[in-house]
Amino acid sequence: MRVSIIGSGNVATHIAKALKNVNVQVLNIWSYNVKNAKVLANKVDADAVAEISRISIDDSDIVLIAVKDDAIANISLQLKDYKGIVAHTSGAVAMDSLVSHKNYGVFYPLQTFSKQKELDFSNVPLCLEANNETNLNQLKTLASLISKSVYEVSSEQRKILHLAAVFACNFPNYLYGIAQQLLARNQLDFDIIKPLITETANKIQTALPMEVQTGPAVRNDEQTLKKHEGMLQKHPEWLNIYQLLSNQIKNNRSY
Repeated sequence: MRVSIIGSGNVATHIAKALKNVNVQVLNIWSYNVKNAKVLANKVDADAVAEISRISIDDSDIVLIAVKDDAIANISLQLKDYKGIVAHTSGAVAMDSLVSHKNYGVFYPLQTFSKQKELDFSNVPLCLEANNETNLNQLKTLASLISKSVYEVSSEQRKILHLAAVFACNFPNYLYGIAQQLLARNQLDFDIIKPLITETANKIQTALPMEVQTGPAVRNDEQTLKKHEGMLQKHPEWLNIYQLLSNQIKNNRSY
């Protein structure tokens, strides 16, 4: 099986490296920035192509579109002559965005990626969808080579997964940033609370979030809540977040 990849960012980089690690040939890499395409191509023994039309000419079985969501439709149109399976890697874009192709699908890795951080791709859930059973089976074959967790997920289900991932990953990371700034402004190292972050994440491996919720809001500790709110008066945006989340926890409505 031979794969070409559109994109050279975080997702494209991790998928390309995972494929190379299991001896799947990555044939071509195309990116808006040909220099970035060359960097990734060199890592996985692929060819960096300057013209996207090369993807259609060369004989790969699957092309994975790993670009920002609002560029997927335009990229798809530029691949109109491609004969293999065209699949995008987005969590939020419907499969039908590729409907102009005869063979199409979705190859969505549910994980947060950074180029500088290596990870074990075999633990990354891959959420698949295709326009017919034959194409789905081909995507499953490819996915099973690089991941132990392969799921068939519809476009509607994938949208919910993506939304849930924002709550579970992106928002907490933003809150980590607030915590880091609060500590730094008071000459405290962020490393101090890393064990707390780790233990919180570990708890939900064996229990539901509601069951392990702690803190002044769940205890309805108004005295502590008011003290915290007073400390945030100079940061009204952080105060708003604190009050909103505390009220949600107290009212238990988010569960």
